Amino acid sequence: MERHVVVGTAGHVDHGKTSLVKALTGTDTDRWEEEKRRGITIDLGFAVLELGSGLTASIVDVPGHEDFVRNMVAGATGIDLALLVVAADEGVMPQTSEHLAILEFLGVKAGVVAITKCDLADSEWLELVKEDLVERLTGSAVAWQSVVVCSVIDGRGIDELRDTLSSVAGSIAVRSREDLFRLPVDRIFSVAGAGTVVTGTTWSGTARVGDEVRVLPGDHRARVRGIEVHGHAYDAAVPGRRTALALAGIGRRDIARGHVVVAGDHWRESHSVDVIITLLPASRPITQRSRVRFHVGTAEALARVTPVHSEIEPGSVGKARLRLETPLVCRWGDRAVIRSYSPVTTIGGCVVVDPWPPSRPRRPVRLDEKAALDPTVRLKAFVDVAAEVGVSPDELPVRLGVVPGEVARVIKSAADVIPTSPRLLARRVIDAARDATFGALADYHRKKPLDPGMPRELLRQVVRDESLAEYVQQSLNEAGQVTIEGQTVRSAGHRPTLTDEQAEAGRRALAELRTAGALGRSVAELGGTLPAIADRDLLEFYVRQGAIVRVGKDRYYDKTALDQIMLRILQEIDRLDRASPGQLRAKTGLTRKYLIPLLEWMDVHSLTQRDGDTRGLGPAAVQFLNQVDSS
Repeated sequence: MERHVVVGTAGHVDHGKTSLVKALTGTDTDRWEEEKRRGITIDLGFAVLELGSGLTASIVDVPGHEDFVRNMVAGATGIDLALLVVAADEGVMPQTSEHLAILEFLGVKAGVVAITKCDLADSEWLELVKEDLVERLTGSAVAWQSVVVCSVIDGRGIDELRDTLSSVAGSIAVRSREDLFRLPVDRIFSVAGAGTVVTGTTWSGTARVGDEVRVLPGDHRARVRGIEVHGHAYDAAVPGRRTALALAGIGRRDIARGHVVVAGDHWRESHSVDVIITLLPASRPITQRSRVRFHVGTAEALARVTPVHSEIEPGSVGKARLRLETPLVCRWGDRAVIRSYSPVTTIGGCVVVDPWPPSRPRRPVRLDEKAALDPTVRLKAFVDVAAEVGVSPDELPVRLGVVPGEVARVIKSAADVIPTSPRLLARRVIDAARDATFGALADYHRKKPLDPGMPRELLRQVVRDESLAEYVQQSLNEAGQVTIEGQTVRSAGHRPTLTDEQAEAGRRALAELRTAGALGRSVAELGGTLPAIADRDLLEFYVRQGAIVRVGKDRYYDKTALDQIMLRILQEIDRLDRASPGQLRAKTGLTRKYLIPLLEWMDVHSLTQRDGDTRGLGPAAVQFLNQVDSS
């Protein structure tokens, strides 16, 4: 079975990193004329090392000069194994220490130490260099193996170093191919016949020839035309390899170092990130609004820091939010390097704990470091802070740093996190929305006891978020705690009921409307003669009961009387085929004040159809005539 790891060099300038890689692989990783002329590595170089038993290492050779530390960080991200190179004649130097700190900040788990140029030092000096290295590496977060002394001049130690690399690389855990695909870009070029080609270390997941991928930031979409690993064509790009992707549908100018090739719609760019920062003891404190350089993957962005507390002291750990001046792509658990804005030096590192924090609150979620390691705890914290906005399950593979197949389990294990399509909400948020809904219904029923229920749209306004309001209404309806009928909602058990006083007023109103006959009465007209029955809510109650009918906004009719006048109108239209208001006025004896509103109401209910100044029978007329005849 084939296995692949990524090995990254580290060490001070001119300590022999590139020469050592050439001795191990036969490849000169200095590609540029300026590199060969100056004798130092400026940009990233790459080589392949066969370690036997199906194990292959992709070696990333990084520059050691202090002017190119940003390139070193780009190359060191995503490596499985560090190869720390220290020259025997000089020992540990400034960039050696800085590279060590960067490797630790980036979370590199294992490393091999090579003391090069042993042909330039005697045995006593070599022992001093080895002792100094052992002392400096004691307590390091990187698991460093025993020191290998070697020389590219006479070949001493090269085989031993290769064996050591093979042994350590063989014990490194295999990255998941089932995770989301991500490849931070470190090189871009064009090849005739292949189009735009990007290279980088495949951090996670799998992409195949023919797949659609996205390039972020910017969300350019492309198709994978071809895949190569160290000059050999492959059908798929898998984790732990230096990979070249030929992309169709995207131009060379649309991509730069720091962009990320991803697959699927889970990813989006970050404009701010919540992090836990560790500062070096020799750094300056980070205060509110400090400007720093944030290095993650192969990207660099300037950022303003908002610590949870007033500042983060040198040598300490603190939580903060970084507001990025340019967007980039990251994920929970990503390790990053923090460098000062000016002068540019490495001052610390950080781990991303939320790649997409909400704009409110402005400070990061206060998770302690142990709790932050548990995806269930993180999910509960994110959902709680999100309040009514909630959290989309589609965000979770990136925001929690879990493979997509784990998302359902994490959600299920998160107590008080409730799935509500299409998002997750905290139970307390749903409970508060339910309480507000119950309270609004009770208040409405108290104020309007004769109404069948509260309008749904009005009830939605009680909860600030419309989709949450809809979810609460539906869940309460399914639980039998409220009843939804059309566009109204009522508490379960609420029934419009007349008091004795209202029932008496209702009898008088019905009698008055029967007396009014085809003329009907408005609320004002009823109030002018019988003030006690001029109650619109009471009249609407009888409308819903079917005893009376409201025509237009404010005229009420006895149902039987209205049916009789409409019957006469429809019969006259049927006799004449079409009738004008004047003809109908002569037939019914109604003035225009009463006839025109009635005809318009009949138009709305499809009993009549207007054509110019005349009306014919509408689609509902036949059914009405049959009903009246049968009664």
